[in-house]
Amino acid sequence: MNEQIIAPHWLAVIVPKAAPALATSTVLILARVWNANGAEHSVGNAVLMTALSLAAAAAGVCASIGRAGDSVIAGTAFAASGGLGFAAVAGYADGLSLPLLLWALATAIAYGLVARYWRTDRRERITHERQTSARREEHAHIERVEALRAGAQIEVARTGAAYAEQLAQALITRAALPGFDFKALEAAGLPELPSASTSKEH
Repeated sequence: MNEQIIAPHWLAVIVPKAAPALATSTVLILARVWNANGAEHSVGNAVLMTALSLAAAAAGVCASIGRAGDSVIAGTAFAASGGLGFAAVAGYADGLSLPLLLWALATAIAYGLVARYWRTDRRERITHERQTSARREEHAHIERVEALRAGAQIEVARTGAAYAEQLAQALITRAALPGFDFKALEAAGLPELPSASTSKEH
């Protein structure tokens, strides 16, 4: 059984692994741009971002302890809360030391959270590949057994036809010999040969 092999593009492999770092780097860059455009020491902007961060965190808590318990919504809300808090500090701070420290911390936390989903996805992919391989091997085994069975039946039929042809040829040859007696064959319990007896009568 031929299996088509498709090699994934290198971007398709790298982009998911770099997504957390790209996200935190984008937030850091936008926050510093915002800082350069007047967010530094702006109490109103800091209060706004803090309020948005707390609201996102509250939404995450509500989503996680609600009846549905939707982990996707809760994770998105907590990620938004962390991003807003990080942007608030990076936009309000004077230098780059604290924003860079928070960027490294946020990136490490993001990779720590995403690694769990990567492990789960890898386990599910390996399980799927094993099940697919087992089904493929089972189907291949069934095909081999059926092929062997069909070959055996064909060989039996061919052997039977060859034996019948040899027996008919032997009977025809024996009937042509002088002194061949069909009555003796019948007396011995062998079946009557109507074609041979008919040909002898004629």
